[in-house]
Amino acid sequence: MTRRGLRLHVAALLSSAALVAVVTGAIFGLRSFAPALSLGVLYLFAVLPVALVFGTPYAVLVSVAAMLAFNFFFLPPYHTLALRDSENWVALAVYLVTAVVVGELAARSRRRAAYAQQREREAAFLAEVSAALLEAEGVRDPLKQLAARTAEVLGVRRGRIELESVRRPESGEAAADLRAGRRHVGRLFFDAGDEPDREVLERIVSPLASLLGVALDRERLARTAVEAETLRRSDAIKTAVLRSVSHDLRSPLTAIRAAAEGLERADLDLDARDRAELVDAIRAEAARLERVVTNLIDLSRLEAGAARPRPEVWSADELVARALEPLGAPAERVVVELPADPPAALVDAAQIERALVNLIENALKFSSSADPVTVMVARDDDSVVIGVRDRGPGITAAELGRIFEPFERGTVGSGTGLGLAIARGFAQANGGRVEAVSQPGEGATFSLVLPRADVPAQVRA
Repeated sequence: MTRRGLRLHVAALLSSAALVAVVTGAIFGLRSFAPALSLGVLYLFAVLPVALVFGTPYAVLVSVAAMLAFNFFFLPPYHTLALRDSENWVALAVYLVTAVVVGELAARSRRRAAYAQQREREAAFLAEVSAALLEAEGVRDPLKQLAARTAEVLGVRRGRIELESVRRPESGEAAADLRAGRRHVGRLFFDAGDEPDREVLERIVSPLASLLGVALDRERLARTAVEAETLRRSDAIKTAVLRSVSHDLRSPLTAIRAAAEGLERADLDLDARDRAELVDAIRAEAARLERVVTNLIDLSRLEAGAARPRPEVWSADELVARALEPLGAPAERVVVELPADPPAALVDAAQIERALVNLIENALKFSSSADPVTVMVARDDDSVVIGVRDRGPGITAAELGRIFEPFERGTVGSGTGLGLAIARGFAQANGGRVEAVSQPGEGATFSLVLPRADVPAQVRA
């Protein structure tokens, strides 16, 4: 007998004895008002509670004890178990049979009610398990709570679920296999000596194992789908890189090769001006090739999360000046509008330079050679805003939602489609953002919003 069973047995015996004693005392108090023989029916008030709470065996025990107590105290000869009149034998026999039958009916009603409540708890538990597994991102996340609820439904102190485990129970442990058909899902462990009811355990284990098995399959399929989507996107990016870069790498290489061959040919009569133009073409195409390679390297660093900024305090005019320097001759078309007291930003200057260069190059590319590109600096609450406005054809509303994606060129664009994506990536790495506003036919304005740094007046002076 387990410790819990022993406690229940002792409680049943003590309760039975107490109820028999209470009813006996009540009969002593009432026998002056009614015949003692008719008061024996009061012992049913001792039989019924015991039958309802502890079951039929204890109810029969109470019936026998009550019969003996009634005979000993209230039937002549008193204080003996002998009976003088045969009618008393009949009365005791009828009473005993009645008590046993009533106790059994009460116990049966109790068992049916307890069984219905237990099945209701089991159904609610399985519904709770289903909801918890559907809502959780992984099967193992709610496992501890599910094990506690399983122990509660089984009526044991504590439990632990180990998925896909074949570990044998250790000392002081007992285990039940979680099987869904022929599939071994795991094991349920609980304390030895605290085993649950076998029927309840059999009803719980199989559906619990099925739910856990389905959740494991769903998690495995989701992981496989993510891996497949990752591979698909990787292949798509590789294809986009090859398609986008092949032309942008081939064009400058072709131009450099043609210019170099022109300089080498002795049959061409080239004056100093012609040679200078070819050298300038080689230099320009080499710079273009370098920008393409730099953009690819920047994109790979951003995608890998390796572009960690080293923030320092830089004034907005210094950031704009750094961005104009690598542009060369096209920088002459850029008009810079600065406030009287340029604000400062806390950023990585090299990364913000790359972002601004890409924004300005993009504006120059979409503006005609006769139109200027305006760079404006402003202060907005806790931010520094550097705007780049072009006079190009503008951007449609549909394009505004995707122009910052890698390899997105737009309907009238050319190039690799990396510049805006890199500008946004470096801005976000520095705690900022890039915004775009445009009306078709009226140009576009790209705003680089950066975190502002508070610089004391004496430092600015």
